[in-house]
Amino acid sequence: MRPAIEAQTVGDCYYFIANYHSMTVVTDAAERRRHTLGIALDWLACGLDPTISVFWRQSDVPEVTELTWLLGSLTPMGLLERAHSYKDKTAKNISPNFGLFAYPVLMAADILLYDTDRVPVGKDQKQHLEMTRDIAIKFNESYGPTLVVPEPIIGEEVAIVPGLDGQKMSKSYGNTIEIFGDEKVLRKKIMGIVMDSRSPGEPKPDADQNLAIQLLRLVAPKEVATDFETRLRAGGLGYGDLKKALFEHYWNYFASARTRRTELLSNLDHVEAVLRDGAIRARAVASVVLKRARLASGIE
Repeated sequence: MRPAIEAQTVGDCYYFIANYHSMTVVTDAAERRRHTLGIALDWLACGLDPTISVFWRQSDVPEVTELTWLLGSLTPMGLLERAHSYKDKTAKNISPNFGLFAYPVLMAADILLYDTDRVPVGKDQKQHLEMTRDIAIKFNESYGPTLVVPEPIIGEEVAIVPGLDGQKMSKSYGNTIEIFGDEKVLRKKIMGIVMDSRSPGEPKPDADQNLAIQLLRLVAPKEVATDFETRLRAGGLGYGDLKKALFEHYWNYFASARTRRTELLSNLDHVEAVLRDGAIRARAVASVVLKRARLASGIE
């Protein structure tokens, strides 16, 4: 969220809530509506500014599903079979559905529908952006220059947020520390982070690899995190004190966002108006691109 929100000051930014994508996993309608609202509240609370960016529900721009079909009709099966998301599921003997298999095509439509020229992605999403480029190039080769072929922006220093178990933080791993969770629950989670059995007095030469230190770097001023790392490396800092400091900095870091989210929660009409306005602005661009693709491909 941090690099995406920071990008607002650089150029025109488009953000959507991927509720169509969620259908490959979530099959409960009420749950989808709840998550959709929650995501809207989270992003707005954390600083997404709808006055300078475009923010909408994916399903409020139906042009994306039509472009998905136009693109999918040209997309080779082999390309989709190589997608990490598909291969990971099949490797675990999980029966994939059409939505999961076609996920890269819908993602390509999400990007290409707005003449997007640059896409910030993490290294783990690089393949999907490359597939989007392949799909756009295939369409242009088949029907003539129609779609903008986007370039990836991959930050070399993009932080991978570790979860409570040391793996990449992910809801699917059940290792998350919620931004807007209950104070007591969050404190218990952080204080429950498992450390090694070394005593407080023992020097920790591998302090930079300590999970609490890694998380502290994300929510505390640089000099504070450096100080705690130095103390841990030298010996004399107890893990309990380290985790207490992590909780305090974590809780304070998101204080203003929590206040903003509470305000938004009491004014859901405003949140809905933001999403509706975003969809109108998104469709103004999407309709032009789709029209171009329909004419190029002979649909009209």
